[in-house]
Amino acid sequence: MLTRRLFLLAAPLLAAGCATRPDAPGTAGPLTLRDVFLGEVRGRGLFRVDLTGAERRFTARLHGRMQGEQLIVAEDFTYDDGQTGRLTWVFQPLGPGRWSGRREDTVGLAEVVEEGETIRLDYTADFESLEGVTRLAFSDVIYRAPGGLVINEAIVRRWGIPVGRVRFEMTRA
Repeated sequence: MLTRRLFLLAAPLLAAGCATRPDAPGTAGPLTLRDVFLGEVRGRGLFRVDLTGAERRFTARLHGRMQGEQLIVAEDFTYDDGQTGRLTWVFQPLGPGRWSGRREDTVGLAEVVEEGETIRLDYTADFESLEGVTRLAFSDVIYRAPGGLVINEAIVRRWGIPVGRVRFEMTRA
């Protein structure tokens, strides 16, 4: 039941991997948070529970805009079972290549580091269900892929143990 709850609650979140943070393949040129999320972006993703192999697919429309120094990114999700959801990131620059972020479900601040051809995003989020709250940690890597795609892969952990992964492929709308 816990695995099913994790699967149902964590599907909207970004990206995939395994026991360690995924490596990003070589791409062309530096990548920034603004490059990825400013403007209209569409994508499709897959959340996979490692223990059971269960999968949940979703599509998302993202709209990013600047409000002063902040980057605001609204994410509208539709899952393969018809469920919908909306989450909004607010990213604040901390200096060259560094941001902090917050979303409605995050615990504390997300840490974002732009590292040349990749962006690394680490955060913890609480998911509510009828059974209570489940706290999960996410380690995302965002990178460019051939054909204009931007890939976001994340490892999902509970109590420090990898329990799932997400892969989200984005393109400009």
